[in-house]
Amino acid sequence: MNMASQHGGLGNTAERWRELHGEDNWDGLLHPLDLDLRRTLLRYGEMAQATYDAFNHEALSPNSGLSRFARRRFFDGVQLPAHAATYGVTRFLYATSSAAVPEAFIQRSVSRERRCRESNWIGYVAVATDEGVAALGRRDVVVAWRGTLRALEWVDDLECAMVPARGLLGEEGSAAMVHRGWLSMYTSRDPASSHNKDSARDQVLSEVRRLVDMYEGEEVSITVAGHSLGAALATLNAFDIAANGYNVATPRAAAGTTAAGCRVTAFAFASPRVGGSGFRKRFEATPRLRLLRVCNARDVVPRYPAVFYHDVGAELAINTARSPYLRSPGREQTWHNLECYLHGVAGTQGAAGGFELAVERDVALVNKAYDALRDEHGVPPGWWVPWNRGMVRGADGRWRLMDCEEEDDDAE
Repeated sequence: MNMASQHGGLGNTAERWRELHGEDNWDGLLHPLDLDLRRTLLRYGEMAQATYDAFNHEALSPNSGLSRFARRRFFDGVQLPAHAATYGVTRFLYATSSAAVPEAFIQRSVSRERRCRESNWIGYVAVATDEGVAALGRRDVVVAWRGTLRALEWVDDLECAMVPARGLLGEEGSAAMVHRGWLSMYTSRDPASSHNKDSARDQVLSEVRRLVDMYEGEEVSITVAGHSLGAALATLNAFDIAANGYNVATPRAAAGTTAAGCRVTAFAFASPRVGGSGFRKRFEATPRLRLLRVCNARDVVPRYPAVFYHDVGAELAINTARSPYLRSPGREQTWHNLECYLHGVAGTQGAAGGFELAVERDVALVNKAYDALRDEHGVPPGWWVPWNRGMVRGADGRWRLMDCEEEDDDAE
């Protein structure tokens, strides 16, 4: 199996996966950045990037706000052949919000035939195939969360109010205060919605539980990844899984066995802060839970909200301003952009300074959405667009919008 990819292949990640997923809290791996940890971060970062690349932004489409690709060929659709060889998407996730949120959070179709009104596709759950288990060294369950639709407009528009995390922890969560907006996106449901009769939380936890039960007896890991808003959701989700025992197979939990659940690791790119000191204490005291935040030096989002909020987990600092490939000094959108983050992970040399691509990741990828790359590389900005914006010519010669693959079943 050809595992070559823009994340640099597997290297020794299968043998070292526990260490790379934070068994020792990444001690000795961040400065300088370990090559296999680079590969690991890039692999899961690409799985988060796929949520942007598959998202239907066309407001005139009845499929606006959904994935352009069906689950069965999702990784092929987003041009990730190495992931297609190792993972299969088992469920799409949808979110709504009971709290008022900026337009950057939810795409709303203007089509009279729209399929998704106040909900959006927000991510997916995937699991390693049998072939993937042989390559990865265990059965990896992945949850990937999408970030905001537009880069930074929401920062000034969103309230910073905190609320108790009772939706995650019951009355025990009264001291664990979290951001109201992030929690609302994670826990809200809409009985009138075609996609959010269940909250994003209910959707993801039921699927994780199903997969953990299905593969009981195997070595299983749970990896949660996201960028921006998606990183905040990944933080809540990873905590929720580990704190409430969704990483323990149901038969073992019912029998009262003391066997530890599988490891839960979150890789959070450009994450805003999620909660206060009480949440941080609960997060860091939760067994089998680790989180690694990747923060770009000039990105403002990891420092938001600034007052009463606390970081959780370990931090990897990068600085894309040191890259000789990117425009200098850059701008807010590119400092926050996930592809630019992944470029930084591929080339950061840590506190020693400098920049050198330790993983030969194609620099053209940083121009998918923005004009981040220097002109001498000859890559047009914003080049990742659907072919003919989804318009397809039929046998009758007429052009029609066909921008969403249909699923083989009605599971969604």
